[in-house]
Amino acid sequence: MTTRPDHVGGLIPRPEQTPAALRAALAVVAPERLPEMDAGRRAAVTEAIEQSGITPLRMFLIQWAATIEIERFPDTARELRRAEYMAQIAEDPEESRRYVRAAGDIIRAAHKAVGG
Repeated sequence: MTTRPDHVGGLIPRPEQTPAALRAALAVVAPERLPEMDAGRRAAVTEAIEQSGITPLRMFLIQWAATIEIERFPDTARELRRAEYMAQIAEDPEESRRYVRAAGDIIRAAHKAVGG
């Protein structure tokens, strides 16, 4: 596992983008999501076979690397869950959009951090 200096302080180091490393990291930071990851991996393999290409597998790895990047930092993960919740319950459309943008910013930052 490796980390970059700008991401010091997470619960665990940033894992390599391999199925085994990502699964091991998820088992630490969000073990309740392991069944979701396993189902996603099976779906990505099936799709890759059907397409005769590796793009679905690469997208699977990027998605879970970004998810783990968020979960490595509990405050960030809480902020994302709060923004998603508030976007759903907001009565004012502009308020909802503001929370959607906040959630999107967190997700985009995680993807950028992992090279996705």
